[in-house]
Amino acid sequence: MEKFQIGDKVNFLNATGGGTVKKIIDTRMVEVTIEDGFDIPVLMSDLVLDYRSQPDRRQQVVDNAQKEIQQKQIIEEKEMDAARKSALRRFGRNAEEEGLYLAFVPQDQQWLLTGLLDVVLVNNTPADALYSFNIKEEEKYISVDYGSIAPHSKVVIESISREDIEYWCEGYIQVILSQEEADFVYHPLHAPFSFRSSRFFKDGSYVESGVLGEKAVMISLSSLIALKGTETDFTKMMKEGGPKSVSSNQKLVKEKAAIDKHQTAPGEAIVDLHIGELVDNILGMSSNDIFRIQINYFKKMLESAITNEYDKVTFIHGVGNGVLKNAIIEELKNYENTSNRMASIMKFGVGAIDVMIKEKGA
Repeated sequence: MEKFQIGDKVNFLNATGGGTVKKIIDTRMVEVTIEDGFDIPVLMSDLVLDYRSQPDRRQQVVDNAQKEIQQKQIIEEKEMDAARKSALRRFGRNAEEEGLYLAFVPQDQQWLLTGLLDVVLVNNTPADALYSFNIKEEEKYISVDYGSIAPHSKVVIESISREDIEYWCEGYIQVILSQEEADFVYHPLHAPFSFRSSRFFKDGSYVESGVLGEKAVMISLSSLIALKGTETDFTKMMKEGGPKSVSSNQKLVKEKAAIDKHQTAPGEAIVDLHIGELVDNILGMSSNDIFRIQINYFKKMLESAITNEYDKVTFIHGVGNGVLKNAIIEELKNYENTSNRMASIMKFGVGAIDVMIKEKGA
């Protein structure tokens, strides 16, 4: 039913003529002054606005309709954005350490190598995350999504088909963390990523994620520890006399990377994959649990070394039955610009492998 206001020009639907609304009697009826000066009660359902005599009201109706459409669109966009985001399983078994991750999650967990994949950005930190997600396309970087993620939450960037995987194998992600109360500040994250599309067609690439509760290809962008400043930057800056510009001949301090704790020389590191070096207590762990921890740590350290332009990483896998060594060699096929060889027998025996990392295009 159309709404009427006092002063509106109206026409009768079921008779000729019309008049002016003089009074609103109730929700169903108004009083109309007709052309000969008489006031008569009329049902609103029997009236229609004379828009030709009320251009301002006509425009108002159009404006109101446009506002309703815009408000509806805003609400729908907010609902769609909220549907992409959900909380993590913070206390799931074997939950990943706090940090930021890129994950590729098969929608059908029974068939990991077919069907759609969700591209997921994981904020496993106690801070809000402002992010920008970009992929490389013909030597240019295209922004595909930006926004915010609540603490210990994730956002689905896109759902992609297997045919589109190659377009999502190279790009960079930028993140700024913000926490309401903290005695430190977070460094901004700029995390390039690059890997082979063949990685997504191997069953062994998908591992159970503790924070997602599903199998996924998990790529560590940065640990939380690496993003924390050791002292409040503002306080430190004030102690040093305020902000200072960086001259062109000054070297920027490199952010602490996960691989750096294993560094033995510039551009080189040694990572011991013996389970006793990775966890404090192995009671209750199956051999498969131990293997997954080892191979996941191997991938995390290798990706950190690639991102931070290391030249060589030696991984100590031990002798054993060769399962871990063979898995490492197989996994290396997914990483471009890497090669491997047996590490120094004099130094490590036969239980270690050197992974050389070349510059892109070398």
